[in-house]
Amino acid sequence: MTNDNEERRRGALRGWREATEAALYGPEGFYRRREGPAAHFRTSVHASPLYAGAVALLLARLDAALGHPDEVAFVDMGAGRGELTASVLAALPSDVAARVRAYAVERAERPADLDPRIEWRSTLPDGVTGLLFANEWLDNVPVDVAEVAADGIPHRVLVHDDGTEAPGGPVEGPDADWLARWWPLASEPGLRAEIGRPRDEAWAAAVTALRRGLAVAVDYAHARDTRPPFGTLTGFRAGRETAPVPDGDHDITAHVALDACALEGAALLTQRAALDGLGVSGARPPLTLAASDPAAYVRGLSRAGEAAELTARGGLGDFGWLLQPVGVRLDALLNPSPHTP
Repeated sequence: MTNDNEERRRGALRGWREATEAALYGPEGFYRRREGPAAHFRTSVHASPLYAGAVALLLARLDAALGHPDEVAFVDMGAGRGELTASVLAALPSDVAARVRAYAVERAERPADLDPRIEWRSTLPDGVTGLLFANEWLDNVPVDVAEVAADGIPHRVLVHDDGTEAPGGPVEGPDADWLARWWPLASEPGLRAEIGRPRDEAWAAAVTALRRGLAVAVDYAHARDTRPPFGTLTGFRAGRETAPVPDGDHDITAHVALDACALEGAALLTQRAALDGLGVSGARPPLTLAASDPAAYVRGLSRAGEAAELTARGGLGDFGWLLQPVGVRLDALLNPSPHTP
């Protein structure tokens, strides 16, 4: 039995959604720190400039599908330190870049050295036309965790600031409805799920920022028929995966039920398929190039290696891409065109 001093040291006992919100986005939260998330983990954005190049190509194709409007938006949702936004601007054809209005949406303060063309915001712009791109944003939208208790029904999991958990009351209301529809749990004690309803709502709200265009969410994902039996909640710190601890020193993340987030007309595909449709290939350059242009051959090998990492099975290539069109046709943007679920 714990005493009052120990309870104070461990912090308040609360649901994972509330604890994660404070740990990630509170005044001293993980995503408010100056070093930025790139100091703790590596995303596709950091893996290769090919990724930003593919997003830039998607934006250019979207611009054409929209009829080359006077202004086309690029909205980087959960922008980190603006790395993707700046790289996309640099990779765009000059005629498109001249008409792009770039928004980086992030709760942290604007980096001092950010490209002045980028508008830094803590909230979404309203009614823009263009591309909204959310790279590994939804996995950091806080969610509650449910675990099947001895009574055979899901109970909310509570947590102290040091990561120590305790059982809460039964999951009820809209959260119970979400579990029943999207992540049904058998009556076996110990089975766990992350309740993704806040992510569905966050994504639906993000899509409303578009008057016309395309919204894309890219993330660790799973589908209803392959949900992991014990959930995916985890932590990251200094480049290493750790136990999830809501203390502000760790990232806290969980894979996303992208199929639950999808709105009418959406398409779901893997990053491997999406990047293939945007011209990112891991094919090695022909050996004959080594003799005729050795420098070009070395560059080609480097590009192939980076592309292979972005599209690797069991790695970044397995990420999910959720594409939500708003007044445009998807088949004009990717080749081959994606299929709706």
